[in-house]
Amino acid sequence: MTNTTLLPNEGLFIGRARTSDRSHPLVVTVRDGTVFDITLSMAPTVRDVCEMPDPAGYVQAARGEPIGSLDAIAANSFQAARDSQKPYLLSPVDLQAVKASGVTFVVSLLERVIEEQARGSAEKADAIRADIAGLIGHDLSKLKPGSPEAMEIKAKLIQRGAWSQYLEVGIGPDAEIFTKCQPMASVGFGADVGLHPVSTWNNPEPEIAMIAASSGKIVGATLGNDVNLRDIEGRSALLLGKAKDNNASAALGPFIRLFDDSFSIDDVKQAVVRLKVEGEDGFSLEGASSMAEISRSPEELIQAAMGPHHQYPDGLALYLGTMFVPSKDRGEKGKGFTHKVGDIVTISSEKFGALVNRVRLSPDCPHWTYGASHLMRDLARANLI
Repeated sequence: MTNTTLLPNEGLFIGRARTSDRSHPLVVTVRDGTVFDITLSMAPTVRDVCEMPDPAGYVQAARGEPIGSLDAIAANSFQAARDSQKPYLLSPVDLQAVKASGVTFVVSLLERVIEEQARGSAEKADAIRADIAGLIGHDLSKLKPGSPEAMEIKAKLIQRGAWSQYLEVGIGPDAEIFTKCQPMASVGFGADVGLHPVSTWNNPEPEIAMIAASSGKIVGATLGNDVNLRDIEGRSALLLGKAKDNNASAALGPFIRLFDDSFSIDDVKQAVVRLKVEGEDGFSLEGASSMAEISRSPEELIQAAMGPHHQYPDGLALYLGTMFVPSKDRGEKGKGFTHKVGDIVTISSEKFGALVNRVRLSPDCPHWTYGASHLMRDLARANLI
């Protein structure tokens, strides 16, 4: 594979990497195409950097040691041909909780309703998609969740027997926030992403993930793949954990872009997130999500996840949701899209670079064996804590 991170030349980036000469993951940044190790006792984790008053200023001023070129390290990050004796990238978050928000775009909202009505059956989705669109239309993008107008639509839908739990969180007052994976369990650029083997209808979800400190201050953002099992969630929303949280099912990266004079929350709100899927069978799929069409702002979603009602002392990574739910047929007409093992998924955005992963079944992905306890022991042995 020859994909690179497509990292822009400007901006302050922070991430994590592994090298064979250190037992602990490295905190790294990129300068002029070179990856630098900036792991220090004052900030031995990405979490610690994000807790600083000025994370971008710290990274810009931090002294570091070069560990290799970004191109070489990115090339070695692909699981299929990785040389563990050479540096490779990890997920850019470590101790942060990893959460996700759902049904934040109208297209995603409609597809979730379709999943629910189809009870996880891809074969029924096309007919239900037409029925739902005829009933409520496509253009709910201007509707403010929780507004009087939204509540009026809710009342009409209830009268017609068409109300859904997905419409509740899509246009109702409360955002959907759920756990995507445990801290230290997300995977990064080049890693394999996993599908639970019982699933036969699934898809990638190209998203932006906000990075917030324990105070609730948003300090940066990264790209994410919120891998989703449509058949499992469609059977019952109570199976959301099984649909969303499996080995290697949460990808983030390639790096966190920190907020500074050249990059702010406004850039996130105007970003276009692109998706490309390339299959070993010759199948290809492309699409895009415009963050300008999100129904709840990044700030609102962070406030729904954390605050006086819920604290995260190690900070938070929060997937913002996607408007792109692939429905292009792959194989038999009317069955829509589903992954095949070996698919290469590229999620990209101009100011973030590209997150590239290969699809496999979760049991076949490297098992998650390195948790917070292992990290603490390794940092202690290195006299970093």
